[in-house]
Amino acid sequence: MKVLFIGDVFGNPGRKAVKEMIHKLKKERQIDFCIANGENAAGGSGITYVVAQELYRAGVDGITLGNHTWSKREVTNFIDSDSNIVRPANYPSELLGKGSAILEGEKGKIGILNLMGRVYMDSIDCPFKAADRELEYLKAFVKVVVVDMHAEATSEKHALAWHLDGRVSCVLGTHTHVQTADERILPFGTAYISDVGMTGPYDGIIGVKRDIIIEKFITHMPVRFEVAHGPVQFNAVYMDIDEKTGKTMSIERIHQVMDV
Repeated sequence: MKVLFIGDVFGNPGRKAVKEMIHKLKKERQIDFCIANGENAAGGSGITYVVAQELYRAGVDGITLGNHTWSKREVTNFIDSDSNIVRPANYPSELLGKGSAILEGEKGKIGILNLMGRVYMDSIDCPFKAADRELEYLKAFVKVVVVDMHAEATSEKHALAWHLDGRVSCVLGTHTHVQTADERILPFGTAYISDVGMTGPYDGIIGVKRDIIIEKFITHMPVRFEVAHGPVQFNAVYMDIDEKTGKTMSIERIHQVMDV
């Protein structure tokens, strides 16, 4: 089973790159499932119904979120009814949405699980315990489980991967918008990377116009973030997973800069 996971889609530039690259990669690599982190897909913060549908039309099968899940208020109107979108499972249980889902395709079924770290981030429920809880349900139906660990600290992401080694197909870090070069397969078949990276403006600072971020660092004053312009980067990982065992056989980083 061939799975493509796209790092944080940032604003309209990121969505344009997704449209171009999914079409190309599906033709070249016979991808069975495509998952994207879409928590910044609408204007660089949050997601809307229209943007989610745009991603699905581009070829995305499932969408994961993160700490900007609730940035666009309208998400509460559709997050419960959209069966292919997940928010961090370790958010309080009474919140709308779900932390895991099962996607169905021509090649079978896969599970997706979204978690959020707690180091340097919001104080929410334990991602390790949430993962254990969600997997009790998912593993009754699927062998392949893709985990998006949306977190700041690489140590927390790495620890979760070791905690889940052999129980999930991969633990893929998101949130920092910087692709790391530490992809590997752990001893019991779980693929890992600290951060898949960002799909969005290449010459901004994590997607935002440079002068805005520099001003914020210098003055410490609040600023309004604006999506940067110019070349766009596409960051993703491509994995070959054994659908019978759920173990990952290979993981490859994809990084491409383009004008869209």
